[in-house]
Amino acid sequence: MKTFNTLLAAMAVCAAGIATTAQADDTFASLTYGQTSDKVRKSGLLQSNPDHLNTDGIIAKDGTWGVRLGQINNQGRYYLTYDNVSGEHSGLKLRQENLLGSYDLFLPVGDTTKLFGGASLGVTKLSQESSGYSRDTDTGYAVGLQGGVLQQVTDNASVELGYRYLRSNASTELSPHDGAKIGTLRLNSSAQTYLAANYKF
Repeated sequence: MKTFNTLLAAMAVCAAGIATTAQADDTFASLTYGQTSDKVRKSGLLQSNPDHLNTDGIIAKDGTWGVRLGQINNQGRYYLTYDNVSGEHSGLKLRQENLLGSYDLFLPVGDTTKLFGGASLGVTKLSQESSGYSRDTDTGYAVGLQGGVLQQVTDNASVELGYRYLRSNASTELSPHDGAKIGTLRLNSSAQTYLAANYKF
């Protein structure tokens, strides 16, 4: 039920964007690539682990691919994003998938250049895929902000450099195949720097 309610909230953000940008008449699609770093909190059981696992290093500047689809006009844009990143450190592997509804406002700084800033709301799926442990997944909320610079290349094509920060509460358990649960990993936040190529239809 929590996941369903979060999805409804994400769709509400998109609906608000539609109402705000009623003049939007261009559909756009994007491919994104960036680097994501996560802050992952260890449960008390893992805190007492003598190996002192660095869980913040599991996903740390790892390559992140994404796709976007939305509507855009001269004032702003609203869009859906899916992206995927995984990383491994100290024998632990996590995969993070985001599904976000976002809205950005534009601030022109030249004939072909705009600054943008906005907010995102959606869901994050966190999967624990470590060797030697039972696979575990959880879905939690994702909420955050993004900003950057958008450069028009042609009438229909543009590129952008952006930064996005998200807060989340997704968590996964660590349970060896032949043993009991040894702790929990909870995703607190993620930060991503990315490049995007956009095309208007």
